[in-house]
Amino acid sequence: MAYEIRTYGDPVLKSTALEIQKIDDKLVRLTDEMFDIMYDAPGIGLAAPQIGVQKKLFVYDIGDGADVLINPEIVESSGEWIYEEGCLSIPGLYVEMIRPKEVLMRGINLAGEEVTVEADELLSRLFQHELDHLNGVLMFDRMTTDQRAEALAEYRRLHDGEAKAKRPDEPRVIKLK
Repeated sequence: MAYEIRTYGDPVLKSTALEIQKIDDKLVRLTDEMFDIMYDAPGIGLAAPQIGVQKKLFVYDIGDGADVLINPEIVESSGEWIYEEGCLSIPGLYVEMIRPKEVLMRGINLAGEEVTVEADELLSRLFQHELDHLNGVLMFDRMTTDQRAEALAEYRRLHDGEAKAKRPDEPRVIKLK
């Protein structure tokens, strides 16, 4: 099946994904396709709902090796970190956002084993961002009121008249105020 990244406005992005009950060859093939899509985009993480699949899983690679988390949950979080966050489903925008600096994530790997991953800074942010996608939450939902208004206006300007949003050449950064 040919999947493509769903963009802002697609109702699938606002839906909560379903827990995965069974790890089988079909799920492994899905994650392989997700990695291809993520690398082609290019991105560092991709949640299944971003390609229209309502399953609780995401793939990621921040340069330390590719991995998959199934039915992930944050067990602990601490600290605070401001960073410019982007999203493959909201192409062209990067938004300064405050999120916990460190998280302890628990999930299941493709071998069906429970795993825990301690993450900080970029990996922590990626985990939180992808978990948001599994819960139907987009970056716009995490922005301050002023940021959201500015970001939505900029997104519409960037993608006005396009049937399918394409990645703009020059991303726009929306700062915290």
